[in-house]
Amino acid sequence: MDLFNLDGKVVLISGAGSGLGRQFAETLAGAGASVVLAARRREKLEETAQRVRDKGGEAICLELDVTDSLSVTNCIRETVSEAGVPDILVNNAGIAKQAFLTDISEDDWDAVLDTNLKGVFMLARAVARSMINAEKPGSIINIASVLGLRVSKALGSYIAAKSAVVQLTKAMAIEWSRHNIRVNALAPGYFITEINQEQFADGGAEEFLKQRVPMGRVGELPEIAGPLLLLASGAGSYMTGSIITVDGGHVCSSL
Repeated sequence: MDLFNLDGKVVLISGAGSGLGRQFAETLAGAGASVVLAARRREKLEETAQRVRDKGGEAICLELDVTDSLSVTNCIRETVSEAGVPDILVNNAGIAKQAFLTDISEDDWDAVLDTNLKGVFMLARAVARSMINAEKPGSIINIASVLGLRVSKALGSYIAAKSAVVQLTKAMAIEWSRHNIRVNALAPGYFITEINQEQFADGGAEEFLKQRVPMGRVGELPEIAGPLLLLASGAGSYMTGSIITVDGGHVCSSL
């Protein structure tokens, strides 16, 4: 038996237009799942969908703003109508605003918390409700961050949201386990993606991180595929409430 096989499974992925979300889509489609790609920017979703289809996978695209409850409701309804009740949710939509806490605007603070925390809650709840109503077991994978476990300067809003996602994941796990819904989180370290490319533009941040990460480098996107498949598939069937770091040892580096 292939523990990592996802044939016949329906996966909803938020923030699927680029970066980690695109990698998640290609990974899960490659394991046999039908992927529903959701994000605000439809044109970026279509690029991801084409990459999936070029490799023989199935993908549909839906517009989604995780900060808008009506958008979340509509996305779930359309997912069920077009693909079926999701078996797996990858709760990946996120933004970052780099600013010191004394300088960040209230609007930017609210935007980060609304997307990275409230949005995670609303989408997970909507998917869990659909699973429960259909009496269907499932797996919810929230995307946290090493910055939910360690801190850094000028990213206070992001840190606050991601640390809350870590605890929210555990709360969801204990509440929904009786419905055979597993809830876990991935906590990626530094991968160069669209969300953080400004930080890495001059090369200085990458060189700094190489000194702090025990493995001496930032991550490459395919390196998150294995942990994702573990949580999505039957290979992780006895895992819930787990937070898996994929960070080259960053969280255990010496202070």
